[in-house]
Amino acid sequence: MPAHRTRPAPRQERFAVLDPATGEPFDEAPDQRPDELDAIVARAHEAWRGWRADPAARTAALLAAADAVAAAEADLAPLLTREQGKPLAESAAEVARTAARMRYFARLDAGPRPIADGRPVRSEIRWRSLGPVAAIVPWNFPLQLASAKFAPALAAGNTMILKPSPFTPLSTRLLGSVLSAALPEDVLTIVTGHEPLGARLASHPGIRHVTFTGSVATGRAVAGGAAASLARVTLELGGNDAAVLLEDVDVERIADRLFWAAFRNCGQICMAVKRVYAPARLYSDVVEALAQRARTAVVGAGLDPDTQLGPVSNAPQLARVERYTARALADGGRAAAGGRRLDRPGYFHAPTILADVPADSPVVTEEQFGPVLPVLPYRDLDEAVEAANSTGFGLGGSVWGTDADLAETVAGRLECGTAWVNHHAELSLAQPFAGIKESGVGVAGGPWGLYGNLRPFVVHRLDGES
Repeated sequence: MPAHRTRPAPRQERFAVLDPATGEPFDEAPDQRPDELDAIVARAHEAWRGWRADPAARTAALLAAADAVAAAEADLAPLLTREQGKPLAESAAEVARTAARMRYFARLDAGPRPIADGRPVRSEIRWRSLGPVAAIVPWNFPLQLASAKFAPALAAGNTMILKPSPFTPLSTRLLGSVLSAALPEDVLTIVTGHEPLGARLASHPGIRHVTFTGSVATGRAVAGGAAASLARVTLELGGNDAAVLLEDVDVERIADRLFWAAFRNCGQICMAVKRVYAPARLYSDVVEALAQRARTAVVGAGLDPDTQLGPVSNAPQLARVERYTARALADGGRAAAGGRRLDRPGYFHAPTILADVPADSPVVTEEQFGPVLPVLPYRDLDEAVEAANSTGFGLGGSVWGTDADLAETVAGRLECGTAWVNHHAELSLAQPFAGIKESGVGVAGGPWGLYGNLRPFVVHRLDGES
């Protein structure tokens, strides 16, 4: 009788990860199969039983994990730059923000709350966790957006399965390894791979909450998948933020802030300035001030300490930027600066300021998500506000002027979730972050982010009974 032989485990497939500064592969990540999720979700459900039971232990573990992340900055930041493209200083800031968010949520309290309603009943709201949570994270801020999802979810007592973009899996996997030293096994699991892995995760019947950041189209698909099991969804989708400049604006004073509000991270920020509306009499001055900064910005590999703007993060996104720019020029616009891909290896595009672009050009009406900024003139402030609001998006917006009170009044007319005066795209960990219209469903950030990962449980007791 032949001896029993153990069948070897199937070899796990892997996929290449490219450096956007060269366009060449530099490492690989596991391409996990959708059918692996059943076991992963089951383990997350089992880990949830213990994780939800001890709030003090959760707080201690999350604070220890935050310290571990901060201590690993020297390893995490260069890897993030290598796979995403952003300057190293911005990657280091992203690591620091990741640790800070973990500390913030670890210290939030969702304790019981009494209900005073005049009845002879003592009523109390207690908060319970949901169970395993799925998070799907894009490539523009892989670590920061991952922590925006796992920090409140874990602090609330849930467990999580986190899927990063296949363009930026490595720094997230390293983050997971760093966190594993402080967190119990299976409380946070990182899975990497191509579709349909994300779709299967969003629709898995063992998942009780799906949180997603990305495009509107994919967000709709995620919501549809989650609907099968009636899982809760939080969707942070696109933006087409407008900056409205008032007649009294000091162009030179605000030009640097305005430029970097549009071009930081190579314009790959959902709440970056994506359109500028300038008074007609100042239009040429605004275009030239922004163009001068675009022409002098240092574009290069993120690991070069002199770099201010890195490459576009991946080939499909570079193609999108090129397409929108070419269409704007074909529509009659002109490039006051840039307007083209740079002739070098990698995914580099010149910082571009577009003038004289028709208001219905896609670079104005849609989200370009890259280093391209159209500037449009207006003759009447009501016209500018109407134009700023004439979009399916509603994430953020800003108003710029010397009279800050007037600017704040105008900002109150913008149809968006967050409005800034004389600055843009700055968020506190304690504030809610949410869009309207097609920019999202649900709220992230602050206590709202924590309670979005909890459900209320109400206990009633008759007064006077022992």
